[in-house]
This record gives sequence, structure tokens and C-alpha cells, in this order.
Amino acid sequence: MNPAPHSDLALLQSAARSGGACAMGWFSDPGEVTHKSENHPVTKADLEVDAILHRLLGDARPDYGWLSEESRDDGSRRRAKRVFVVDPIDGTRAFINGKPHFTICIAVVEAGRPICAVVYNPALDEMYCAQTGQGAMCNAQPLQISPQSQLAGARFLAADQLLAHKGWADPWPQIHTGARNSMAYRIALVAAGRWDAALTLKPKSDWDLAAADLIAAEAGVLITGPEGLPFRYDEAKTVKPGVICAGPALHPLILERVHKSRANWGQT
Repeated sequence: MNPAPHSDLALLQSAARSGGACAMGWFSDPGEVTHKSENHPVTKADLEVDAILHRLLGDARPDYGWLSEESRDDGSRRRAKRVFVVDPIDGTRAFINGKPHFTICIAVVEAGRPICAVVYNPALDEMYCAQTGQGAMCNAQPLQISPQSQLAGARFLAADQLLAHKGWADPWPQIHTGARNSMAYRIALVAAGRWDAALTLKPKSDWDLAAADLIAAEAGVLITGPEGLPFRYDEAKTVKPGVICAGPALHPLILERVHKSRANWGQT
């Protein structure tokens, strides 16, 4: 019999804090940096946090499947009723550069959707968490999303070069942009109302998104792929083609522009 989601939440918070403590031990000097592939750096901290989370979560819930950026996909995620989807350090580049914008991300996924999640920023001690139907919080305070309803003047966590790309059918109005390396942190900041939207058309993986997805949804934010469909986390492929994350008034305005312009991207 699977534990109730609320008991999982305490487990996820405790594990994330343990992983965060490990990460902070490396924060001032991340040591040797290797690359799994182009633009995908990895440090000893990534691997040590992964091992800590795997041990703590696996020992507590041995019947749950496992999917992590830093572990081999052992296939357990396709067999188990519930699955831990983990990014030991999301935003490794920020971590390497000494910027406090990295997160430890853990979600429990059932039937393809997250039901319990934490996104923890240990450098700023921000614990974002959510359970299905229970709302979303940061450090025990309920999240409140931005009321922004128009693109002009909106605050986007998005690359300047994305909005300036010549593939857009129409130019974007004046928008204030910002950057955070951690995709999960970007989503959490939108869920907290500190930013109005997060947009990327670069591929993202299940471990980048699953935990933040639930936090956003429980806060009242819409989060989809570029086609406007919600994400599932039980598919054979773990890569998503991009992210649109914004409040219910702003999201359709962004989605409309993406749909209108997608045919142009391969021509520029």
C-alpha cells in the first residue's frame, strides 16, 4: 500500500534539505567540472547530491520507481505505480559560477502527473512545495501569482535573444526579461508572483519540470509545452520541446504568438 501524498511531502522536504546541505558544502569551490554533453556540465556535487537523494528516498520508499538526471534510467519508472523524478542540482551552471539560483527538485509522479513536489533553493533557503489539491507554498506561506494580463510591461524569465529572434511573426512589445539557470526555479518564481511568465523553446527534461510543474499548477499558473498541452511524465522519451509558464490571462497570449510563429523557426 502506497503512503499518502502528505507523508511523502515530509520525506521530500527532509531529503531536499539533506541534498541542499551537501550542495552548499561545495558551493564556494565546486571543484572539477566535466561535461556529459555540450552545454551540460556536471560537478562532484551533482553526483553526491544524487547519491544522497537516491539513498534517502529509496530506503524510505523501496517500491517507488526512480528517474534522475544523474542516474542511469533503470526502467523502474515504467513499472512502478509511483516514481521519484529528481534533479539533484538544477542550474548547475549557476552553481559553478557561485550564483544562488540553483535548486534541488524532487517530485512523486503517479499516472504520468506529479502529486507531491518540492523545489528547494538551499543558497536562499527557499522551500517551494505542493501537493495535489492542497495549494502551493514557499516556506509555509501560500503562493500568489501575478495578476498581469497583458504582454506589454510583463516580466519574463526568458532569454533576450529568444524574444529578439527574427522568427517571430510579430515583434514582441516592451517586456522586461531576466535569467535564472534553473528551469524549475524560473517556474517557481512565476508561481510565487515574483515574475509574470517563463518561456523557453529549448528542450527540457522531465527532471527539470516535474516538481515545478505541480507547484505552478497548484498556485494557479498554467504550464504547458509550445503546443499548449500539459506535460506527462510517464512517456518513453523524457524530453519536452519547450515551456510556456504564465498566469491564466497571460498564458494564452504567449501561446498564440508561439503558434503563429512556429512555422518560421526552421526558416531563419
